[in-house]
Amino acid sequence: MDDRWKKLAQLLVEYSTGISAGEKVMIAMVELESYPLVHALYEACIKAGAYPQVQFLSEELNRLLLKYGSDEQVQWVPEIEAYGMEWADVYFGLRGAHNPEVFWDVPADALSRLRKAMGRVSTMRWQKTRWCLLRVPNAALAQQAELDEQTITDMFFRACFLDWPALQKEWKREAELLSRGKTLRLTGRGTDLSFSLEGRRWTVSDGRINMPDGEIVTSPVESSVEGEILFEFPGVLGGRLIHDIRLRWEGGKLVEATSADNQDFLQAVVRTDPGASLIGEFAFGTNPEVTHFCKDILIDEKIGGTVHIALGRAYPDTGGTNSSAIHWDIVKDMRREGRVFLDGEVIFENGSLRV
Repeated sequence: MDDRWKKLAQLLVEYSTGISAGEKVMIAMVELESYPLVHALYEACIKAGAYPQVQFLSEELNRLLLKYGSDEQVQWVPEIEAYGMEWADVYFGLRGAHNPEVFWDVPADALSRLRKAMGRVSTMRWQKTRWCLLRVPNAALAQQAELDEQTITDMFFRACFLDWPALQKEWKREAELLSRGKTLRLTGRGTDLSFSLEGRRWTVSDGRINMPDGEIVTSPVESSVEGEILFEFPGVLGGRLIHDIRLRWEGGKLVEATSADNQDFLQAVVRTDPGASLIGEFAFGTNPEVTHFCKDILIDEKIGGTVHIALGRAYPDTGGTNSSAIHWDIVKDMRREGRVFLDGEVIFENGSLRV
């Protein structure tokens, strides 16, 4: 086994979640390829005096549910998985990549209903546990990123093994300065989007809830969102890639949502519930070691020099109030073009944040 898995497991137990003796830990093993990290993490939890449990999940199993299940079965919230969020003090989601075309023949509305049910469980996760999510690199991830497996695995570990205390200090300094602003405007290719930040805060994602991590995050005042945004990178959700997404809001209401493909799925997602068409999050990606777009949001939203929004659920620690069964992050590449203005002053240009 690669010794880096053990090093990562120690980082997750000691730094990301701070597990103490006697705590209950749920480890979600998603896809078989995540087993090396499951093995290392289970060992680290036992040595810390915790009580780990492992559950196995797979998108291939979800395909069977969508192919043969009734509407009632698809919309059912898995009871044991939901109970795990009540039981656990700490939750790890070790998500191995899967075939991105696994749902190629699944109707968009059925996939949307499944994601809504899964969203209810994930809401319980962040409400009731200390948690950390990872996308574990494997051959499937390398293929969808159009890279070789060694390159993407090395990038993953470099992005995990940063000097987190030093970066946390710098990112918190930037977040404090950003929190003094009242309005934000984003411009770039096909983009002119603005919103109020009154009563909202900027927070730092520094390896506690994702690994690798690296975001500076806030939530717009939902009713203030005005304008449009175009995404150079495809949106990724439920195994679907949605290219050239364009979204436009007027007076805080989404009035246009188009894409070059999978238009039916895009429309189904934004109609999931009343909060699904609103922006729950705006963030800067800040990890200097995440450099390749992998078509996987857990990694891509950390790319240094990018920004992203999330449709749906807001995080309360930013002051956001929007609620939804979904939280869908979509990344915009700003490394070569684009600006962000805070109260009329340029604070981000061509991928560089300067506050």
